Amino acid sequence: MESGGAGITEEQARNRFQLELEFVQCLANPNYLNFLAQRGILRDRSFINYLKYLLYWKEPEYAKFLKYPHCLHMLELLQYEHFRKELVNAQCAKFIDEQQLLHWQHYSRKRMRLQQALAEQTQAQPQTAPPHGNAAAK
Repeated sequence: MESGGAGITEEQARNRFQLELEFVQCLANPNYLNFLAQRGILRDRSFINYLKYLLYWKEPEYAKFLKYPHCLHMLELLQYEHFRKELVNAQCAKFIDEQQLLHWQHYSRKRMRLQQALAEQTQAQPQTAPPHGNAAAK
């Protein structure tokens, strides 16, 4: 069964989606980016164009399938030549890796505090809510 006007089957479209999903998520790994940079892949014009094409993953209808949201930030940074050049340096990749680790370590604590504050605010809200009906208008 064909899908769209491109002449590809549904299975081919599904395989392409899965391959691109997996590849985009690999971009969250700074060591992989360092590997690509050291081999000159990040200087290849066709690969750079492919990275530009992959920006469609930032759209909510596609982003919802991602497990590693850092990959979108890295995909955005890979659009810049200066960033691609810096990735050749292993220290750059190490720094990014450390920053991601710090973010993940503190993210759950920050999120828990925000949820706790929201729960406390929600519990306190019914007590301070104005009376219903015309009493508020008087």
